[in-house]
Amino acid sequence: MGLKKTTEACVLLLLLPFVCSDNLLQLNIVLAYSKDFKKMSLEQKINDEIKVAMRAKDSDKLDALRAVKSAILLAKTSKGGGDELSEDQEIKLLSKLAKQRRESAQLYREQNRADLAETEEKQLTVIEQYLPEQLSEEELTTTVQQIIQQLGASSMADMGKVMGAASKQLAGKADGKAISAIVKQLLST
Repeated sequence: MGLKKTTEACVLLLLLPFVCSDNLLQLNIVLAYSKDFKKMSLEQKINDEIKVAMRAKDSDKLDALRAVKSAILLAKTSKGGGDELSEDQEIKLLSKLAKQRRESAQLYREQNRADLAETEEKQLTVIEQYLPEQLSEEELTTTVQQIIQQLGASSMADMGKVMGAASKQLAGKADGKAISAIVKQLLST
């Protein structure tokens, strides 16, 4: 699927509710284009979404997307970066950006700067759209328990082993702090 067709698809998806009143037809069009959209690299998705955000004059989304694009370009041009980022590298990059926004928003809230916190939170919601779905606390606990059983860990001395395996397996699906808290809880009991 060419870039032009993808851009047209994104614009079509924005205009679809105004043009087409049949919900089933809307769903079929969205599904047809979403399959091709999933195959695209993150950089291509971001470039297309930037164009759509520019046309829609959505400055908050545009700022977040430009930050992601900037981070991708920095990662590609850094030492050891290649022409394309792997999916793991993309997830790691997006997780880092999301964590930065989350921490900044928290700091702004603590300093009574709600306006700046809201900007960070809006950017966070845009960035999170490109991350894999986050695990619930129960799913996370179950996964960590399985990892502990596989490794035969039984005490806090094994925490490093468990954290290494858990971080690798749950990359992008859970926050490191949440993983660490659950590992500590499970190993201390």
